[in-house]
Amino acid sequence: MTGKYAYYPGCSLHSTGSEYDVSFRAVCEKLGIEIEEIKGWICCGTSPAHCTSKLLSLVLPFENLCLAEKMGMTDVVAPCASCFARLKTAVYEAAEDPEIARQISEALEKPLPKSINVLSPLEIFGNETDMSEAVTTQMSDLKVVCYYGCLITRPSKVMQFDECEYPMAMDDLLRSLGITTLDWSYKTDCCGGALAMTRTDVVLKLTRDILDEAKAVGANAIAVACPLCHVNLDTRQEEVEKEYGTSYGLPVFYFTQLMALAFGVASDKLGLRKHFISAEKLLSGVGL
Repeated sequence: MTGKYAYYPGCSLHSTGSEYDVSFRAVCEKLGIEIEEIKGWICCGTSPAHCTSKLLSLVLPFENLCLAEKMGMTDVVAPCASCFARLKTAVYEAAEDPEIARQISEALEKPLPKSINVLSPLEIFGNETDMSEAVTTQMSDLKVVCYYGCLITRPSKVMQFDECEYPMAMDDLLRSLGITTLDWSYKTDCCGGALAMTRTDVVLKLTRDILDEAKAVGANAIAVACPLCHVNLDTRQEEVEKEYGTSYGLPVFYFTQLMALAFGVASDKLGLRKHFISAEKLLSGVGL
């Protein structure tokens, strides 16, 4: 076991992205990584908060970080890309501006944590050195493109995660488990998540571009680390096909689902049936 982490699931992993939650927990269990969900966590505020009030957008994440500190924890893991971005941004802003830090503390009526680290699951899994020993299922026939989205690495001075324009953490992680990942040029292009309800036309175009490139490089699956990205690439895929008269049939997995499958976790325990694009045919073709 390599440590204990305060787990911040955020709203998505308790609802639309619940399969990300169950697969993340399954992988942690297989690797002996101890996680404890933050008691009494609240929404990080995501886009609505920072579009409304800068202070609110920092206070909400820090409430969760204070709760983690109260549990005696200094390392917080946030799987959702949006939550990860908001927590990292809050820590950065408070560290850069003492006046902002004072205002946050005043609003919360408590001191801010003196030492707190916000991590992506890609970071904590990437630190594991013996994961190959946990692999029980070979999935080299999968040809996966890793889609990081636009939040995990940007802005680089805040996120301080991987290479901003061409990250490799997810690729390296899946490759270490024997899963083939392909190089492609749309790793961090936006899928239009923030426009999902207001400019569906833009979302469909951006999603089509990502799916087109994935298909063009020979992928038979897409791996993601963001619930919003998953929604657009999975649930809107048939809509894109109808709008543009094309066909993809590309299953979209959370990278933790692929990890769990490699570790021998049964597919029916990973929420795969929630996905709009069925992975059944693909997985049966690789012996699952």
